[in-house]
Amino acid sequence: MRAAFLILAFALSSACASSRNLDESVTDIGADAQLKAVLFADRSHDYGDVDLTVFEGRLMLTGTMKSEEGRRKLIENAWKAEGVDQVIDEIIVGDGTSLGEGLEDARIDTALRARFIADGDVKSGNFKTSVSGGVIYLLGVTRSEAQLNEALEIARSIGGVEKVVSHVLVKPL
Repeated sequence: MRAAFLILAFALSSACASSRNLDESVTDIGADAQLKAVLFADRSHDYGDVDLTVFEGRLMLTGTMKSEEGRRKLIENAWKAEGVDQVIDEIIVGDGTSLGEGLEDARIDTALRARFIADGDVKSGNFKTSVSGGVIYLLGVTRSEAQLNEALEIARSIGGVEKVVSHVLVKPL
């Protein structure tokens, strides 16, 4: 119980540090948890190589599924989570991620997050990231094209990155 409270408190404090409002953050946390429960209960496919990224009701699916049928079932399940307004399908059908690829993706993701935090022009709380197969996927909302372009440039500059895919919305004040 105490651990659950600490996790929720951390998630809420992280949400407060960004430009997002608390209601959106709590809704995203709930949608993520609900979808993970649905996928865990569905034993018809292996969802172990899938990443779920939720930002303001937009759910981005990245990673790999072994079959097209599994990808379709994943998307069907994604729409079952309350608070999901959009499903962004970036799933690749094929072999799963190898240990080496997974470690490289984790390195790229860590480097990207560190550079976002260190950069004064990019508000790291406006972006969520996922890395799969050397491809960086960005999800979020920014206030200007300049900030988006800076984030994209940072992502492209990291060694080992094959490509950068943006699902970032620009919403000026």
